[in-house]
Amino acid sequence: MEAAIVTILALLFLSFVALGVYATVKVAKAAKRGVDRTLGQARRTVEDTTLRAKSFGQVGVAAELAKLRLALRTSMRATQDALQAGAVEDASLRESLDLFARLSAHGRELDEDLKRLEREPDKAYVAGQLSALTERTERITGSADALRQAAHDRARRFAEDDLETLSAQIDVETGALRHWTTVDREPNGTEASQAAWYESAPGTPEQPRPQAGETPQAITAPDPRTTAYPWEKTARPESAG
Repeated sequence: MEAAIVTILALLFLSFVALGVYATVKVAKAAKRGVDRTLGQARRTVEDTTLRAKSFGQVGVAAELAKLRLALRTSMRATQDALQAGAVEDASLRESLDLFARLSAHGRELDEDLKRLEREPDKAYVAGQLSALTERTERITGSADALRQAAHDRARRFAEDDLETLSAQIDVETGALRHWTTVDREPNGTEASQAAWYESAPGTPEQPRPQAGETPQAITAPDPRTTAYPWEKTARPESAG
């Protein structure tokens, strides 16, 4: 009996240890991903700042290469953010993400070529490549911009359709709330549907109908002290003292 208890306690101890190790590993991996993400963002920010400085502070081939790299990175990053954010609510954008992944491969290849040419000592050779590199950059950024703008247009169209449907529903509801403004009038000026309203109104006590020529009496409002709403608190009884 004692051996069984010891075995159970040992198993429980090992289970807690294993659970603790698993939780520690998960936390460590999550922390590592957070650090890597932060470092990646910091690295991209530094690279973008360096490229802007080169594009404005230098002239000639180096400035042109920096402008091409900056335009490529800005367009691709904006498109990636737009598609990833839209795909959360619109599953149709997942195919667009697949296309963007293929386009990203061409973008990374172009960015590597541009970085390699930044270190090329033969500036005349680099100048001869600028025309082809510019055209290649414009093709990639043009495709990325088209995907991003189409995603924005799709989201805006869905929002407009939803707003139009909501507005129509609100118009119907407001018309139902103002039902007394749509009564038909007889030639003598009396309201033709007044008697019908008294007959069709659910849950209202029998009211005397106004005679011809009499002014219609106002409907007696319910006593607010006897009307309970879910958001109202129960009135406290007055203290006898």
